[in-house]
Amino acid sequence: MVSGGYLMDTIKIILAEDHALMRAGTRHILEKYPDFEVVGEAEDGQQAIELIKNLKPDVAILDIRMPKLNGIEVVRYVKSVSPNTRTLMLTAYDDDDYILALMEAGATGYLLKTAHEKELIDSVRAVNLGESVLHPAIAMKIARLWAQRGTATQPSSVEQLSAREIEVLELAAEGLRNKAIAEKLGISTRTVEGHFAGIFTKLGVSSRLAAILEALSRHLVTLSGDNKS
Repeated sequence: MVSGGYLMDTIKIILAEDHALMRAGTRHILEKYPDFEVVGEAEDGQQAIELIKNLKPDVAILDIRMPKLNGIEVVRYVKSVSPNTRTLMLTAYDDDDYILALMEAGATGYLLKTAHEKELIDSVRAVNLGESVLHPAIAMKIARLWAQRGTATQPSSVEQLSAREIEVLELAAEGLRNKAIAEKLGISTRTVEGHFAGIFTKLGVSSRLAAILEALSRHLVTLSGDNKS
């Protein structure tokens, strides 16, 4: 359902999923929360593109495998038809090729369908704010994949990250979001955001996820369990 008068803080969402039962279940969960408004549904990638183009939602929740256009192709199109729309993948697939393709295409978040309701709700809100969201299992996998990609590349000249900035990036690479990082380090969320601003400048990137991937490829950070006791 599409309506004309949204509350200023309402997050407009479209769902793209070819399984009607899964789509209905996800919509039912989302619509329990007053700050969410599902403004459209698509059963294939082409419909998703048309909805995103016409409705300009805040967040598009997409499956990977859909008829006509897959989720990766949809994410690529979103950049041109609705650049302010954030994309959250909600999928059963965690194949390496899918993960890397989606991250390179510009997906803002990647969540598995095994996620609990609270994870979905928190992820939609975080993605809407421009924060990258990765399911912890996906975060560890993509971090290792990206680090392996950079093993043959010598670290290029970059302004040195502080010890605290490295801590922040390592926790982010493990899948922790800003609030959890702040609690872990005993600092405020605003301070974490400030650290990311400095990290972006030093690494020459513009997003949290890009910073993680760049730092891993340059071997500036390590993952929990890698070369650690």
